Amino acid sequence: MTVATAISAPASRLRMPGFWTVITALAVILLVVFLLLPIANVLAISFFDASTGDFGISNYVQVLTRRFYTLALWNTIVIGLLGMLGACLIGIPLAFCTSRYRIRGRAAIATFAVLVLCAPPFIGAYAWIMLFGSNGAVTNILQAIGLPAPTIYGIPGIVMVFSLKFFPYIYLMTENALNTINKSYEDAAENLGCTAFQRFYKVTLPLIFPAVSTGAIICFVLSIADFGTPAILGRGVRTLATIAYAQYTSEMGGTPTMAVTVSMLMIAISMIALLLQRRILSKRRYASALTNLPVKRKMSPLKSLLVHGFCYLVVFVAMLPAFTVVYTSFLETSGPVFTGNFGLGSYERILRDSPQAIYNSFMFSLAAVALIAVVSGLLSFIVVRKDNVVSGSLDLVLMVPYLIPGVVMAIGYVATFRHPPFDITGTALIIILLVFIRRLPYGVRSTTSILRQIKPSIEEAAINLGASPAKTFASVTVPLMMPGLIIGSLMSFITAINELSSTLILYTSRTVTMPVLIYVQVIDGEFGTAAALSTVLLASTGLCVFIVFRFSDRKESAFV
Repeated sequence: MTVATAISAPASRLRMPGFWTVITALAVILLVVFLLLPIANVLAISFFDASTGDFGISNYVQVLTRRFYTLALWNTIVIGLLGMLGACLIGIPLAFCTSRYRIRGRAAIATFAVLVLCAPPFIGAYAWIMLFGSNGAVTNILQAIGLPAPTIYGIPGIVMVFSLKFFPYIYLMTENALNTINKSYEDAAENLGCTAFQRFYKVTLPLIFPAVSTGAIICFVLSIADFGTPAILGRGVRTLATIAYAQYTSEMGGTPTMAVTVSMLMIAISMIALLLQRRILSKRRYASALTNLPVKRKMSPLKSLLVHGFCYLVVFVAMLPAFTVVYTSFLETSGPVFTGNFGLGSYERILRDSPQAIYNSFMFSLAAVALIAVVSGLLSFIVVRKDNVVSGSLDLVLMVPYLIPGVVMAIGYVATFRHPPFDITGTALIIILLVFIRRLPYGVRSTTSILRQIKPSIEEAAINLGASPAKTFASVTVPLMMPGLIIGSLMSFITAINELSSTLILYTSRTVTMPVLIYVQVIDGEFGTAAALSTVLLASTGLCVFIVFRFSDRKESAFV
């Protein structure tokens, strides 16, 4: 009887983990309050007429019928599709070259691609202005020799920036897929007389379509949600993101009905794109045995020159904005004009005039990352170890921040947390909480991937030896998944410190951050200090990327 009791006690604790029941309940409350409730408020506001207070669809009718909004909708879709297409045209060939041929410096190419991916897109837009703007360096050179200078403004410039900014999603995902397909299919097509292009188009591309389409959807969603690039390069080209921000600022003091309605339209477009991709993928199977993997081939001298030239050119052009920003940050300025002399004047000015923005960016990001590290560790355990409806629902809900633009979430937070006793608008707390909930999926995704590799028997052994579920998690599970927590925290920090769209709505003079200040300075023509602040952001991002590479076995795969 005593032996039976001793055996049944640990089993009872496994069946009734009171600690995890409480944690699960708290996780549900947290996601409902800080994620679902703001979105629900945004949705509810969009159905109320601001002037009459009547409930209905008049706001949506106005958005879908007035040329002011329909033109922005058209611009948004066109920019999203062209940005996605441009990223595919760059990323797929680059992935094919690096996965099928022996490329010297392949590691450097992947590293630069990750750096491009992690740098904020609005910095790229600002750097391209310094090169090809009305008074840009390249523009002036071309005009001096009598050649027409291409414009960087408008839809072409926006699409170019998005293509060069987001192609690493396509490249990294596609390369991983190309390295794991069975090359017997390609060999069979070659034996049947297919040309290299036919073999790629009819055999290889369909096999890697899930990876390509996933990267493409990410590029599309990020393109339509981005605010900084269209705002800087638009020159009269309105998108839904820029209109949502403009409408919000014009409706301040009242209910931001039109800003909210436009925001809901952005969410709808993202959801439609995601559902369309899943529907296409569901119609056929893409799985194959992980045998007879591709082998990288040598190339003839001419082909090697062309392939290496293409790979190096892509990463050089993609990194050109970062190089430009760092270079110009060391140029002296006279007002908004660069004098051509080198110095540290821009850095002296930001340390003198903008210490609050630098401090806020690091403190807000570190506070959000601390929350992410704790919550993602607990949430990942629930998602991986608790096979029930709640854990499955949590896993699904954690995909929502990927699809919700920052402008939408910021408006939702203002609508939700501006009334007592939860009035936190204008404080640092609201920015920290918003950044935390938007970047939480990075932490959860990283820790779940590590946790799936840890055998549950290790935790069960600790519980059988008398440890409580809480102690088992803290003493056994957390140390084992520490690499995932570190990588997830670093990824969260990279995206948090570069956050612009949401903080641009929430900030005050006391809570201004570096991305917001850079945006304001670019608009005002203060390119010197904007370059110095951008360099600080790029250096912080690059350091985090280096640390991720040191901790992660998957290297660049950790970023997609």
